[in-house]
Amino acid sequence: MHTPNFFWAFLVCFVPLTALGQVDAPEPQRGSITGTVTDAEDAAIPGAVVKVLAPATSGDHMVTSDETGSFAITDLPAAVPYEITVSAKGFADWTSPAIVLKPGQALEMGDIKLAISVVETTVVAMTVEQLARRQVTEAEKQRVFGVIPNFFVVYDKNAVPLTTKLKYELAFRAATDVVSIAGDFFLAGVNQAADAPDYQQGAKGYAQRFGSAYATSFSDVMIGGAVLPSLLHQDPRYFYQGKGTGKSRALHAISSPFICRGDNGRRQFNYSSIGGDLIAASLSNIYYPPSNRGPGLVLSGALIDTGGRIANALVQEFILQKYTTNAKNKP
Repeated sequence: MHTPNFFWAFLVCFVPLTALGQVDAPEPQRGSITGTVTDAEDAAIPGAVVKVLAPATSGDHMVTSDETGSFAITDLPAAVPYEITVSAKGFADWTSPAIVLKPGQALEMGDIKLAISVVETTVVAMTVEQLARRQVTEAEKQRVFGVIPNFFVVYDKNAVPLTTKLKYELAFRAATDVVSIAGDFFLAGVNQAADAPDYQQGAKGYAQRFGSAYATSFSDVMIGGAVLPSLLHQDPRYFYQGKGTGKSRALHAISSPFICRGDNGRRQFNYSSIGGDLIAASLSNIYYPPSNRGPGLVLSGALIDTGGRIANALVQEFILQKYTTNAKNKP
């Protein structure tokens, strides 16, 4: 069949136009972002992490700043909303507002200043009474060989003074400790064998000797360790020296029944210790047999107690610290 001439003319004109319409439009020229990361004093921050966050279709970009704090991110599609974040160790994170690049735009951010990060800390302040309470709690765990109470020894020279309540608590805890009471049972047995004081023999005499021994030790601890220290504002504890020459440590121990630390931290004559020994010995005149009573009982009892304190302090200073559980030397 014969094809009209106008049909061929149509093909010649239409087909080239259609082919041209199917060619993709050129992609917009990509852009870039540059800048410098500094601190508040304009000092460069090298190694800062710079992220360009973009929609999922465009993808994120990340670089690190060089030794001058500078960075450059290139090949970024235009007409896309970006968000820039900058982070560096020791500094608070920095985030830009939304940025949309124009085709071929080279955006210069200038200086991006990072502020030093603020670390929030919580300081728990303890009152003097709370510190003293903790000291007493720790002291009540101190035992020689894990058995014999050693509550009245302080291994921390910076120990705070005790309140009146804590002085009574510590003294009562020491006076009523089962091991302390067992010591009075043993002393009663020794006195029973020596037939002193002048109680009768047998079970009744042993009970009387135990009662007198416990009454004396209990009154001495409570009066010398709580009542007088509270009234006179003195510390009833022995403060372990631990350092220095053997002579200085020995003098420190020997003087402890006579020199104490006041609640004001100053050295004072130890009225509490001497007074406690004298008062406890005087009270023994109430329950000792009439044949044993008198000034001699008071004097001998006080001297024995004071001598015992000196011997105990020397042993504390040179021997018992390393055998005492929970004893921490902090001179």
